Amino acid sequence: MGKKYVKIISWNVNGLRAVLKKAFHGTVETLDPDILLLQETKLQAHQRTKEMQPFMDYHDYWAYSTVKKGYSGVAAYTRPLPESVKTGMGIPRYDTEGRILELDYEDFILFNVYFPNGQMSDERLQYKMDFYADFFAHAQSLRDSGKSLIITGDFNIAHNEIDLKNPGPNSKRSGFLPSERKLIDDIIAHGYVDTFRFLHPDAVEYSWWSYRFNARKNNAGWRIDYFFVTQDIIDKGWLKTAFIGGDVLGSDHCPVGITLEM
Repeated sequence: MGKKYVKIISWNVNGLRAVLKKAFHGTVETLDPDILLLQETKLQAHQRTKEMQPFMDYHDYWAYSTVKKGYSGVAAYTRPLPESVKTGMGIPRYDTEGRILELDYEDFILFNVYFPNGQMSDERLQYKMDFYADFFAHAQSLRDSGKSLIITGDFNIAHNEIDLKNPGPNSKRSGFLPSERKLIDDIIAHGYVDTFRFLHPDAVEYSWWSYRFNARKNNAGWRIDYFFVTQDIIDKGWLKTAFIGGDVLGSDHCPVGITLEM
């Protein structure tokens, strides 16, 4: 039996309607992922247009915010048909914001997650911390049943100083707070691997730039979009590449990706 190759790309598009006006289909055709995961689609179901329907040979799956219009939302375009797809994690407090798709494939479970941003208020920062705790408890229950996991999306946290241009001035800002950075420490301590950092330990590359202050032109960015995989995926030698598509425009984030060989 031949080996399977899978290219997975994650991209916070900061509004799918907006990025569709910026050569989205051509970008996807060039990137040519087997599975494309989008965050921050900012859509309700009735706002999906013909341009958003399955294109090329993809199947599509969606999760929407039901608490606020034009907010949050995630989507998946996938060539391989998943065995099952779930939205959320079974906790209404989080699931109404449309932040999670769980796609169960034969070899792994793939999560597309738009983790909350904690900058708005202390309450939203606590919501973000709670979301992390409850999501990874949910993920652990799947690991305990013997599943291999891939978790990708916008984590809204830069882990270490190498992961953002100006760590000092941002050390008291949500996204680089010590308490948030510890969340990533804990994820790694529990047997998840940051694929990009695993393969590129010293690379300085970013996945998000503010629209202000010419940040992208000056490459004053943050690496806050990740692919984490369970250690068994590394041990089996499935991970072949991890990359950041910093030259891909259309959003304030750029795509990140991995390739697997199984």
